[in-house]
Amino acid sequence: MNEQEFITAADAELARIEARLEALTDVGEVDFDVEIKPGGIIEIELGNGSKIIVNRHVAAREIWLAAKSGGFHFRHEGGRWIGTRDGEELLTALARCLSQQAGVPVSL
Repeated sequence: MNEQEFITAADAELARIEARLEALTDVGEVDFDVEIKPGGIIEIELGNGSKIIVNRHVAAREIWLAAKSGGFHFRHEGGRWIGTRDGEELLTALARCLSQQAGVPVSL
């Protein structure tokens, strides 16, 4: 995958994540604010002050997730974003991290 293909795929996934997060805030399932920053960065601040960052990393051709539980890297494989360490899908990992940090179950 070349750089432009990666950026296109990563931006589509980040937009998908943003839409799902906005849907959660609309129904009030969990207390958090979402800020979209330039360069493919989503910053999620939970009601307890903790943060989760999701961003594209062009040089590595990965989407990175940073949470209290650690840092996770995801590569685009077969139309899905798969964890480089454990094969977990990005949305599953993000839901798990949100649940852990928010203290309530979160489903994306």
